[in-house]
Amino acid sequence: MERSLLQRIEAFLKESHMPPSVFGRAAVHDPRLVSDLRGGREPGHQLICRVEHFMNLWRADFHAGRVARQGDRRVREGGAA
Repeated sequence: MERSLLQRIEAFLKESHMPPSVFGRAAVHDPRLVSDLRGGREPGHQLICRVEHFMNLWRADFHAGRVARQGDRRVREGGAA
């Protein structure tokens, strides 16, 4: 059984340690993408293709050593500011 786009995105977010809003902005210039999909938004074919393309490129760049897992930039090492 094929996984839904949201399930594939959720797996990617865990893999990349990327916050959902950062993912949406980087993939399709929509920081609310993941939140909207979680709320029931139905993606069209073009959106699915753009998101899949972004995830595939990121994985290729990660395996080639050109990008690293991001983590949440709001949390700084060393505790509170």
